[in-house]
Amino acid sequence: MSKNTWLTIVIIIMVVAFGVYLSNRGHTTPDETITKDVAECIGENSMLYVQLGCIHCEEQKEMFGDNYQDINIVDCFYNRTICADEQISGTPTWVINGEQYVGVQPIEKIRELTGC
Repeated sequence: MSKNTWLTIVIIIMVVAFGVYLSNRGHTTPDETITKDVAECIGENSMLYVQLGCIHCEEQKEMFGDNYQDINIVDCFYNRTICADEQISGTPTWVINGEQYVGVQPIEKIRELTGC
């Protein structure tokens, strides 16, 4: 095989690998330990600040699956004044016991912080 043929094959393999990486990136399955009771408990003991169009907020949402509706949520896109007053610098941000936790948080950490 010629040098150009090998180069073409390597480029095709790299493009396919990159495509697989992009298609799998950010897909999170709901955590099986999040029952309705746990989600309600987290909702009672925390506030989650998100923003329309935030891919990391969607990732956090996917972790809760159908139980996401039990979480207390403020969308900073629609509630900019509230988020400014609370000094929310990025989304998602969890506020638990007066402390801010910026970024996607593992369910185990949220459960530990909220006592759920």
